[in-house]
Amino acid sequence: MPEPTKKEENEVLAPAPAPPPEEPNKEKEAGTAPAKEPNKEKEAGTAPAKEPNKEKEAGTSPGKDEEDASPPGALPPEWSIGESPAGEEQDKQNANSQLSTLFVEKPQGGTVKVGENITFIAKVKAEDLLRKPTVKWFKGKWMDLASKAGKHLQLKETFERHSRVYTFEMQIIKAKENYAGNYRCEVTYKDKFDSCSFDLEVHESTGTTPNIDIRSAFKRSGEGQEDAGELDFSGLLKRREVKQQEEQPEVDVWELLKNAKPSEYEKIAFQYGITDLRGMLKRLKRMRRVEKKSAAFAKILDPAYQVDKGGRVRFVVELADPKLEVKWYKNGQEIRPSTKYIFEHKGCERIMFINNCALTDDSEYYVTAGDEKCSTELFVREPPVMVTKQLEDTKAYCGERVELECEVSEDDANVKWFKNGEEIIPGPKSRYHIRVEGKKHILVIEGATKADTAEYSVMTTGGQSSAKLSVDLKPLKILTPLTDQTVNLGKEICLKCEVSENITGKWTKNGLPVQETDRLKIVHKGRIHKLVIANALVEDEGDYVFTPDAYSVTLPAKVHVIDPPKINLDGLEADNTVTVIAGNKLRLEIPISGEPPPKAIWSRADKAIMEGSGRIRAENYPDSTTLVIDIAEKDDSGVYHINLKNEAGEAHASIKIKVVDIPDPPVAPNVTDVGDDWCIMTWEPPVYDGGSPILGYFIERKKKQSSRWMRLNFDLCKETTFEPKKMIEGVAYEVRIFAVNAVGISKPSMPSKPFVPLAVTSPPTLLTVDSVTDTTVTMKWRPPDQIGAAGLDGYVLEYCFEGTDDWIVANTELIDKTKFTITGLPTDSRIFVRVKAVNAAGASEPKYYSQPILVKEIIEPPKIRIPRHLKQTYIRRVGEAINLVIPFQGKPRPELIWTKDGAPIDKNQINIRNSETDTIIFIRKAERSHSGKYDLQVKVEKFVETASIDIQVVDRPGPPQLVKIEDVWGENVALSWTPPRDDGNTAITGYTIQKADKKSMEWFTVIEHYHRTSATITELVIGNEYYFRVFAENMCGLSEEATMTKESAVIAKDGKIYKNPVYEDFDFTEAPMFTQPLVNTYAIAGYNATLNCSVRGNPKPKITWMKNKVAIKDDPRYRMFSNQGVCTLEIRKPSPYDGGTYCCKAVNDLGTVEIECKLEVKGGLSFCRLLLQGVPPNIIDSYLRDLHSSNPEEY
Repeated sequence: MPEPTKKEENEVLAPAPAPPPEEPNKEKEAGTAPAKEPNKEKEAGTAPAKEPNKEKEAGTSPGKDEEDASPPGALPPEWSIGESPAGEEQDKQNANSQLSTLFVEKPQGGTVKVGENITFIAKVKAEDLLRKPTVKWFKGKWMDLASKAGKHLQLKETFERHSRVYTFEMQIIKAKENYAGNYRCEVTYKDKFDSCSFDLEVHESTGTTPNIDIRSAFKRSGEGQEDAGELDFSGLLKRREVKQQEEQPEVDVWELLKNAKPSEYEKIAFQYGITDLRGMLKRLKRMRRVEKKSAAFAKILDPAYQVDKGGRVRFVVELADPKLEVKWYKNGQEIRPSTKYIFEHKGCERIMFINNCALTDDSEYYVTAGDEKCSTELFVREPPVMVTKQLEDTKAYCGERVELECEVSEDDANVKWFKNGEEIIPGPKSRYHIRVEGKKHILVIEGATKADTAEYSVMTTGGQSSAKLSVDLKPLKILTPLTDQTVNLGKEICLKCEVSENITGKWTKNGLPVQETDRLKIVHKGRIHKLVIANALVEDEGDYVFTPDAYSVTLPAKVHVIDPPKINLDGLEADNTVTVIAGNKLRLEIPISGEPPPKAIWSRADKAIMEGSGRIRAENYPDSTTLVIDIAEKDDSGVYHINLKNEAGEAHASIKIKVVDIPDPPVAPNVTDVGDDWCIMTWEPPVYDGGSPILGYFIERKKKQSSRWMRLNFDLCKETTFEPKKMIEGVAYEVRIFAVNAVGISKPSMPSKPFVPLAVTSPPTLLTVDSVTDTTVTMKWRPPDQIGAAGLDGYVLEYCFEGTDDWIVANTELIDKTKFTITGLPTDSRIFVRVKAVNAAGASEPKYYSQPILVKEIIEPPKIRIPRHLKQTYIRRVGEAINLVIPFQGKPRPELIWTKDGAPIDKNQINIRNSETDTIIFIRKAERSHSGKYDLQVKVEKFVETASIDIQVVDRPGPPQLVKIEDVWGENVALSWTPPRDDGNTAITGYTIQKADKKSMEWFTVIEHYHRTSATITELVIGNEYYFRVFAENMCGLSEEATMTKESAVIAKDGKIYKNPVYEDFDFTEAPMFTQPLVNTYAIAGYNATLNCSVRGNPKPKITWMKNKVAIKDDPRYRMFSNQGVCTLEIRKPSPYDGGTYCCKAVNDLGTVEIECKLEVKGGLSFCRLLLQGVPPNIIDSYLRDLHSSNPEEY
């Protein structure tokens, strides 16, 4: 396929962006070309959207007229050279316009002079993109410029973090004229796509004549060459077979295409250097259209003109009216006269010359005269590239570097290489490389192989050449052959050979390929080949062959692996001992190794054990040998020998076989010690342990009268002593023993003699010194805490002098009492004392006095311990008993003196009993004469201690002295009296007043517990006559007699009429008022706390409790009570959170009153504890901050 030019690139561009808006005025002048930069689009190529406009300018439509005008063999509209129908182009444009727009800034077309630089910029917004979008730059439709980056092309990308915009740049360096054309930038991100086309126009430098070879300019850029980065299309050429063609004379390609078949178009285009085949074919279609007659032109332009690059072309039209103004246009842009464009007028002829035609002049031209115009096409043809030096047949050897060289007529021409008709495409990993040195083109083959033998050809646009390459093998010499090896097992096997050439080869073992492993390595270093096997195994034995690649030579070698015999006794014990239980079958299998397999011989006491069917026999196998003993006996124990032998050596080993059995039963055990629920037993090991060490013993126990034995230990007892426990005290038991070895459990021993567990008591407790004299020490103690079934027979008190260990028994016989006096002790000596409790089981552990006791009487100053209730006046009634005990201290025994009111006590009336520690005053029947102050004096030598007791004996009081009637009025009588002379030795607590009608003289109590000595008796019956009497009362009760009035009081009927006073109704309403305030309270966390106050008010006030000014409602942690005006708030199990200011508010219709107190809860809780109790976190946080600010030192 020919190399496409810039115009062809634009025509096959897809998808193309929608054309920009068109200006109406320019449409009339230049058809429907876009208003934006029409010159640039025409010079750089024609977009597909412009084709319909062109056809309309020519006066035909792309519909039925075009099909009718097409000659036979003309290309259909859907020809597959890359052009799509106008309908498909329009669909692609519509689809592309619906895609999401990613560009923030699109690249704009530009103009540059030859040799200068130009940069195109595209920007993409990254706000909604999770990763960088993919951007590609294209020239034309298919050439991806990413692979062309180099000397003349650089692609850059940057990212601005603040604005989140990706910037993509394409910079063309030292532009050439052939770089002009249409370019495209595509951006994709997941399912989003956007595309933008732009044009590049390259102007010739001033004063220079362009002489550019398009085919050489757009050549393939090789890696590492100076021309890297050139924009060429050679990578898009299809592979095709090379056909030998003879050079033909100069022909008119235009005429050749007219008469050729469509299938031959590409062949003609490549052969004659046509770069814009598609444009020529379009123009060919227009030429075949039927031209309409024109009124303005007598002769129109030819349909097409052809000129060689650098040549001159002449356009001529003839006008029907010479006065008409003529304008020439190129791609819709009016042409002005210049050195390149020259205009001539000859009569009615209008002529335009184009000098020094370049590839950019290959375009559509038209001329207008009045309202009509006619158009033509100009084709600029490059001269064909010829092969000036042919390829030469070459012969080479494998592995050598081969170079095929030819020369062409032009520098850096586009040349294609073929191998057997298939195009050679070099790459980074290919062995084929193409080097260009001016007109020289060289095909380099690195490391030639026989597969490279073929016919190679080179093709240019004007010729071709071919040559044959023959690659043969060099003669191979074996410098070092392989040798047979015999290797010990586990050693390294190394097979080595050397040949005359550095070639590869294959290793085989027994005809199968050898694969490399961690143990097997294949080494190829130059001409030397090695096969190295580490740690040789038996499987490595065999026939090995090395075969060089591409040669029929083989190098064989045999490997024989031998191994001295070995006996593997790893499964046995350290001393190679095998234990078998008597009566069992022994099958002892010993693994052996060796190559070739060794022969095994078993023996015992220099007597060989034969293979056969005896009770003791041997069995041999290639990898093991076995000793079999059918029924093991005690006599089979001993040492057995194994001998192995093969061609590599010998091996010997000895195995000790031990036949074991259960042990004999032990002898009957002995019980050496007995306790309350335990005993200690010992025994001797059995005489025969069964050939295996005794592992331990099992112990069983039973009651003497029972036949059921009970095991006492489930873990083996390693010792020959054991302490059974948890026995019943006083019950007879027997024990027996089982011996255990590795084989099993022996039979039981004979039972022990019966024994009965009896326990001594625990030691006595609280041993203290009661008294000490110059020759005696009195000790006392308490009985033991535990007394067993054997009971308690008595105590033994022992002492020893300080500095000796000889304990002396103080009492020769057991004593029952818990107090004993040790006599006959030397004065000023020091003794230690201990006491033991004794019963049938023996003496208990002694109880020691903690420190030595000095045998010397010590003076202790007296001290009287007055009981608390005697520190106040001791009151008793007459006739009650008085029994007072007053403790005291003092040593030696103090002297006691009692006095009453300073006089000695009459012992006939008051009994005094004294002991060493207290004194008792006892009065059987108290009398009032016993009242008084009793003084006690305790005297120890010169030390004296005194104490006093007040005793008050009380009785009923006497009657009042005199009762008289002071006044009588209406139904009332006023009485007065004097207190009694005898108050009963205690204060008068009140009086009882009774009245009696003179007629009946029945006494009725009027007033009780009255404290005053005058009273008014009311509500008496008018007309009756009354007597009154008064009883005195004290703590003992009423006086036995009463004092009666001597006179009577008569309630007269005709007395003065008593008028009841008129009282106004009292207003009981009042505003709330607290009669008992709240007080600040401390509470302990976790214990209920209460707050109390009392309030009064009428109507009854409503009570509201508040904490920190917030009313307490429906909180289960609080309970509120109100009873008879007493208000109580109970806080259940308060926490530090419950601390704060509490307020009680009382409200009724007459007012409101509040009272406050503070509650502090001590023993605070943690944040987590408060949270678990349901306290909101914000309240906990506020509480902890307040707590910290109030007492920062504590928290």
